[in-house]
Amino acid sequence: MIETRRILLDGNVVDVVRRGDVLVAYDGREVEVDLATHLSPVVPSKIVCVHLNYASRVAELMTRLPAAPTYFHKPVSALNAHDGAVVRPEGCKWLNYEGEIAIVIGRTCRNISPAEAGDYIRGYTIGNDFGLHDFRDTDAGSMLRVKGADTLCPLGPGVVEGWDFRGKGIRTLVNGSVRQDGNTGEMNWDMHYLVADIARTITLQPGDVLMSGTPAISRTVYPGDVVEVEVEGLGTLRNHIVAGPAPIRTDVGAQPSESEEVLSTAQGGDWEFRGIRKPIS
Repeated sequence: MIETRRILLDGNVVDVVRRGDVLVAYDGREVEVDLATHLSPVVPSKIVCVHLNYASRVAELMTRLPAAPTYFHKPVSALNAHDGAVVRPEGCKWLNYEGEIAIVIGRTCRNISPAEAGDYIRGYTIGNDFGLHDFRDTDAGSMLRVKGADTLCPLGPGVVEGWDFRGKGIRTLVNGSVRQDGNTGEMNWDMHYLVADIARTITLQPGDVLMSGTPAISRTVYPGDVVEVEVEGLGTLRNHIVAGPAPIRTDVGAQPSESEEVLSTAQGGDWEFRGIRKPIS
């Protein structure tokens, strides 16, 4: 397997290859992994996320999967990196983590079969699909304000090529305590299926990212918390939560709310909704 990263080195954005505990630039410069300033390992033109995929998450939400995956979109302005700060805006309370595996597209992809999809995948990285559930009652289920705020899409630390996604463990830890503990064997739709499904109608370009879903137990985190997502064979993505100094403006747009849907999604517990309901992530 090969792992590549993007870092800031001597004031420049540089692609590097990981060799043990050292990152090596193509011009020969080296930096220790723990001393590097990481950037998002890719700069996608789009970030597509599946709503529900892991069996444990479906069971937790007391729902059932649709016949085919449903998706939402995180804007590229939400990108963040390993060791980056995730900002909870003033006036918001319900910021939740969702540890995920991110698929990175390697070449232009359109109208392919699941059996062909692997040839179009460059590799995989770790993602954390943070969401501000204060805005769950807006945007008609599109998740734009929930999942699209600045800093809410950390990716990294690197892109790993030659990694087999089958049967791999995925965990999310908060301040060193395990909160999510799943396995890719839980996924209803695997990585190849997701790529082929999106590429039926949307051209995927090199660097584009597909987030593949999260296991059960997505919960609220707070300023000062450190959130780590560990994936077997991909490493650890680490971020810390900070409070944003600027409040959500009150003179425009929908305001943060605390409906039953907001609270039950953010903190777990029973829903008033049963059976088929709007997509959850």
